[in-house]
Amino acid sequence: MRVNRILLSSALVVVALVIQVSVLARLHLPGAVPDLMLLTVLGLALVYGHVGGALVGFGAGLLADLAPPADHAAGRYALVLCVIGYLAGLVKPETGQLKSATGPMVVVVAAALGSTLLYAGVGALVGDTAARHVGLGSLLFTAALYDLLLAPFVVPGVMALARRAENDPLAETGSAAKATDISSGWLSGGTGLKIGSQRNGLRVKAARARMARAGRIKGVKRL
Repeated sequence: MRVNRILLSSALVVVALVIQVSVLARLHLPGAVPDLMLLTVLGLALVYGHVGGALVGFGAGLLADLAPPADHAAGRYALVLCVIGYLAGLVKPETGQLKSATGPMVVVVAAALGSTLLYAGVGALVGDTAARHVGLGSLLFTAALYDLLLAPFVVPGVMALARRAENDPLAETGSAAKATDISSGWLSGGTGLKIGSQRNGLRVKAARARMARAGRIKGVKRL
């Protein structure tokens, strides 16, 4: 990943984690807790793609696993966000621009349901049965509802910041120079008759100049 991607992703993940732990976790809402970390990973994955989404998801999940007051096994949430970030990056728009909000909202709902199921599944493998006592159906419904309500205030902003960080002036200058090189190479490939005639004209002029120079040299020798 680029340096600007790493810096921006780290800053957004840390801010999301602080808000998650200090504000959202203390609201005591029924069912699940709004997952700001998940929404941040989704916004970055929709811009960086599946590889960047997986890396950001793993780093964000591992940070959440180690930050207090986490009471689960380290690496559990890192695995969940890594998988979710990878899958969300697969639906990254080719042009980088979203035509409507329907697609991201569907991704948010799918990610909320998938992360809850995957988290509960990994917990069942390690002996954590907390989801059974709370009710998996209630967790799924409230997780999807809370994340869907919070998504319009988080995902577009994260995507806008990520796109702005991607528009590096040095990168733009490099791409412009590359485009110039490509266009000049295409023109110099002899695709136009005008360029070919110019080449022929230069060759004829060079030949005439050599002949004139040879004639002058012969005249000097005769004198």
